[in-house]
Amino acid sequence: MTVQSPVRQHITLDPENWSELRELAHHMLDDLLSYMETLRERPVWQPVPDAVKARLAEPLPAQPQPVETVYQQFADDVLPYPMGNTHPRFWGWVMGAGTPLGVLADMLASGFNPNMGGGEHAANYLEAQVIDWTKQMFGFPAEASGLLVSGGSMANLIGLAVARHAQSHFNFRQQGLFGAPARMMLYCSAETHSSVQRAAEVLGLGGDSIRSIPVNDQFQTDIGALEAAIAADRSAGLQPFCVVGTAGTTNTGGMDDLNRMADICQREGLWFHVDGAFGAFAAIAPDLKHLTAGIERADSLAFDWHKWPQLPFEVGCVLVRDGAIQRQTFTLRPDYLKHEERGVAGADLWFSDYGVELSRGFKALKVWMALKVYGVEQLARLVAQNVEQARYFGQMIAAAPEMECLAPVTLNIVCFRYHPGGWDESRLDRLNHELLLRIQESGLAVMTGTRIGGKFALRASITNHRTRFEDIDQVLAAVQQTGKTLAEAEAYPAL
Repeated sequence: MTVQSPVRQHITLDPENWSELRELAHHMLDDLLSYMETLRERPVWQPVPDAVKARLAEPLPAQPQPVETVYQQFADDVLPYPMGNTHPRFWGWVMGAGTPLGVLADMLASGFNPNMGGGEHAANYLEAQVIDWTKQMFGFPAEASGLLVSGGSMANLIGLAVARHAQSHFNFRQQGLFGAPARMMLYCSAETHSSVQRAAEVLGLGGDSIRSIPVNDQFQTDIGALEAAIAADRSAGLQPFCVVGTAGTTNTGGMDDLNRMADICQREGLWFHVDGAFGAFAAIAPDLKHLTAGIERADSLAFDWHKWPQLPFEVGCVLVRDGAIQRQTFTLRPDYLKHEERGVAGADLWFSDYGVELSRGFKALKVWMALKVYGVEQLARLVAQNVEQARYFGQMIAAAPEMECLAPVTLNIVCFRYHPGGWDESRLDRLNHELLLRIQESGLAVMTGTRIGGKFALRASITNHRTRFEDIDQVLAAVQQTGKTLAEAEAYPAL
């Protein structure tokens, strides 16, 4: 029987006119590079006007619109109102500033558009190379495994899932937590990032399985308290299984004594996971490497490429010392994912065997390009530069009578407040909260707020390759002037 193909209009999402799209694409790229080149000429941040919010809250598009019109709306209504992290004076949270090279790498990755679950294609080998380079950077053995993920939260989730599997001593994948003879206990400091608690909750362990250990005056895990908590839980019939060390706490930049924590884990037979979301990269800077001593002894390590290495969001990484254990935790191969010895499914390495995602974007390209174009030594100098800037920031605050540092400047984070003297804590909190918002709303700089020892603090996280020392001078002068004005007027709302 002969079957005729139906006659119908063909639908494609490719452009009707490639030349016109190519011209617009060049225009877009020129606009974006000009935007990045002139960042200093614009405010760090500004609120989104109500009129713009109204234009962005439009009905679902049913019919095509010209791409030129859509791009113009982006240029008018989105680009002028950023979070600000590309700007030299953005010191909020811990965010990298991105690079022009990263823009180009993401463009290439999107155009190439492979699924990085695995298979026999060049991008798969490129990601394997990135993981191998990363293992060398942090002193992990060649047989270790790794995975590029969305960020530190997912990296912590993967690392702790492997820890749970390795320490369960029964068939966890088959029985789940129902097979556990006792509650499995995890230990981390009071300064540990909230993603660790979230991971424990997602993994079914629950918040009651977390022991929050107090910190010392350097914001490090109190080792004696950690040992006591482990011993007490063992005596109570619970099962300690994992200790989480932090290389660079988000609040203050505090660095745990990773060697001593590794010693405890080795002695007690526990998994040692390190959350090094940004601080792990101190390991590549010769003058800072001592702060991360012991990181190479971790059973698993989480960190972000989109923080200190400045790559565009999003790309994080998890390394696992025992690659076989990571694979055992996640590998699952239904018939439609059968691996072959030949053909497109013939590769030995399938990254989908090492995490929760099957569909994965080509994050590895921007890491590969950055390491080749900049080199590890230049990235190390950038890390050292930011730390030097933060220490200068702290020294300037210490030299100003009306300013007060609230935490040691261990790495790249400065926690401080304006303190005119003779004020109670409640008034100081209100003044500094208003001061923070005034600086943000001025467009001069973005810092964020936190609490240190119950006191409200302005928090500057200098994780930015565009920051210069004169930026710090400019912001500190504005903080002092704004603080003086507020203190004299005492016109600011309650927290």
